[in-house]
Amino acid sequence: MQLYLTILAFVLASCGTSPTSPAVESAKSAVTAPNEAVAKPAPVELAPVPVTVPAGQRVLVRTIHALSTKTARGGQAFSAVLTEPLTAADGTLIAPRGATTSGVVVASDPGGRVKVVAHLSVRLTGIELAGGKSTGIATSIFTRRAPAAKKKDALKIGAGSGAGTVIGAVAGGVGAAIGVGAGAGAGAGAGAGAGAGVGTGVVLLTRGAPAVIPSESLLTVALSRPLTITR
Repeated sequence: MQLYLTILAFVLASCGTSPTSPAVESAKSAVTAPNEAVAKPAPVELAPVPVTVPAGQRVLVRTIHALSTKTARGGQAFSAVLTEPLTAADGTLIAPRGATTSGVVVASDPGGRVKVVAHLSVRLTGIELAGGKSTGIATSIFTRRAPAAKKKDALKIGAGSGAGTVIGAVAGGVGAAIGVGAGAGAGAGAGAGAGAGVGTGVVLLTRGAPAVIPSESLLTVALSRPLTITR
């Protein structure tokens, strides 16, 4: 009987019925649980990629408000909108159709003295990009000249000459009737010359038509230097 009890005790001891030690449980947890102490890899940041619109690329815009040599002055700002998208050499969209552009009046000459006709020159200075930001640009100059006034000037001189002829003829006729003048013919000639001189004087003192860029006018300019942005 004593031998049986001894064997039973040995069997029970071999089966490992005692609880697992804390050290063993800790080791198991360290192996099976995720290791939260390991840092996650930082996201990779891509380097900005530059894209370029070459010099010479045309830019088409439509003016918003009218400009005239009667009121516009050099340095005055104006606004317009793109009528065609602006793209880079690789096809990347730089500015969509309808984007706002800004410009400046380069010169505003009212002209008006005989051969000098009025002219108005403008260029673009800025553009709204596809992302909403704006950037400066440099473009060629667009110039609008007033129509030549030769026909109107000729009519003014002719009108003066005709009026002088009538007045001279009348004065000559009266002079001839009272024996003072050289006659109607001489008076008409003198009056024509004087009238033409008056008409010419009017032309010299009158300014011609202004140069005008109406609202909703289509303007075409070209980039005078490359435009480079990053995306």
